Amino acid sequence: MERSEVKLDWKKQRDIFIAFFRSGILGFGGGPSSIPLVHKEVVHTYQWLNDEEFSDVLALGNALPGPINTKMSGYIGYRVGGWFGLVNGVLATILPTVLLMIGLIGLISQFRDSRVVMGMTEAIAPVVGVMLAVLTYNFLKQSKGGLGIGGMLALSLLSLILYQFLHVHPAIIIAVLLFCAVAKPDKQKEKEEKGGAK
Repeated sequence: MERSEVKLDWKKQRDIFIAFFRSGILGFGGGPSSIPLVHKEVVHTYQWLNDEEFSDVLALGNALPGPINTKMSGYIGYRVGGWFGLVNGVLATILPTVLLMIGLIGLISQFRDSRVVMGMTEAIAPVVGVMLAVLTYNFLKQSKGGLGIGGMLALSLLSLILYQFLHVHPAIIIAVLLFCAVAKPDKQKEKEEKGGAK
C-alpha cells in the first residue's frame, strides 16, 4: 500500500509540473496572460479548485507583492502536493522563462528591431485581451449567485472610483473586499443547515 501512495504522490507532482509548465511557457508577457491558462489547468483540466476557490486565490495573489503566476503556482502547488508541490509549481512556472531567455538571448538581440517580430508581438496583445475578457465574464456569471447583479456592479463601480480617482492602492481594495467576503454570512450554507435541521 505504501508503494501505491508514493506512486500517486509522484503522479500528482508530475501533474503539478505539467500544469504550471504549460501555463508558464504559453503565457506571453507574464501574469495577466497566464491567469486564464492557469485557470484552465487548475479548474478544468485537473479540477484541483473550483471557480470560486480560484477567484479567491487570484484575489489574494493580487493583494501580495510579486509576480502573480509564481504566487498562484506556489499556493496551488502547496495545496495539492504539500511543500514539494510548492517548490515544484514555482520551478515549473519560472523554468520556461529561464530556458527561453538563455536559449534565445542571442536571437532576441539580433532581431529585436525586426518588423516581423514587432508585428508578432503586437498580434499577441488582442489574444491576451480576449482570454482575460473570457475569464472576467466567467467570474461575472459566477458572482451573480452570490452578490446579485446590483451588488456586483456597485462593488465594481466603487472599486473603480477608489482606484482610478482616489488613487487607493489595489492591495487595500482587494484586502477590504476579501475581508467583507469572509465576514459576510454564507446564505447558501445557512439554507443547507436549516434544511438539514428539519
